Amino acid sequence: ILLMFGGVDLFNALCHTFGTMATGGFSTQNASIAAYSPYIQYVIVVFMFMAGTGFTLHYFALHGQLRKVWQSEEFRYFIYLILGGTLIITLVLAFGTEGMAFEEAMRSALFQVVSIITTTGYITDNYLNWPGAMWFLIFLMMFIGGMAGSTGGGIKVIRQLLLLKNSLLELKRLIHPQAIIPVRMNAKVVSQDIIFKVMAFFLIYIIIFLIGATVMALIGLDAPTAIGASAATIGNIGPGIGMVGPVDNYAFIPYGGKWVLSFLMLLGRLELFTVLILFSPAFWKK
Repeated sequence: ILLMFGGVDLFNALCHTFGTMATGGFSTQNASIAAYSPYIQYVIVVFMFMAGTGFTLHYFALHGQLRKVWQSEEFRYFIYLILGGTLIITLVLAFGTEGMAFEEAMRSALFQVVSIITTTGYITDNYLNWPGAMWFLIFLMMFIGGMAGSTGGGIKVIRQLLLLKNSLLELKRLIHPQAIIPVRMNAKVVSQDIIFKVMAFFLIYIIIFLIGATVMALIGLDAPTAIGASAATIGNIGPGIGMVGPVDNYAFIPYGGKWVLSFLMLLGRLELFTVLILFSPAFWKK
């Protein structure tokens, strides 16, 4: 309805709604969301953010329990990541060599940051042409992902927050080896078993990403393209870096490479363990 208020016809409004809420990122336009007005871009930003937010928090919000929403450490961390990334890129675009108008710079930065972090993959600007290391900042965001319980892919915000908390507490444990210092999330103790599973997931994710990038390089892709294709597919994002950037596609990749990237997309969408366990001999034993 909001998209139709902005002049989008029913068919395209439905297509972009499905692509936004499912964090799929497919557009009916070759220019993606760059083909639409700033109003449409802001509407899609809001709903990409909602799609990347855990649906448990949607339940609380719809029942008027907004306090519970803000009490979620993962939600606050999610917002801080988006605001921090948007602020840095906005300042570079507005006051750097690009010299964009401030509103345009902020809108472009906000849209791409939300799109990449939530793994939606819509675009309004070619971030590979941004000055400085802004494209590398976008690349790092490809490993974040949405919140747990959202439609977003990637590693997920809560895993990274738990890893960060555990790493910081490990320094305290070294200083006070006799102390019991548990990781807490939302004021509740997180068991060490969960921390180990999160660490295992993160390590396997990075290993598979590196294997995917190596295979793509062996197939003949240049280093940035191989790395970008691997990160973008295992994170279910879409646009990467190199020759699979925001204004390019994967059509030129050889058939063998497409099979590899298809498998990475499947692994990323099913959260690794679900697929990898099928290759374990123990799974098939009676």
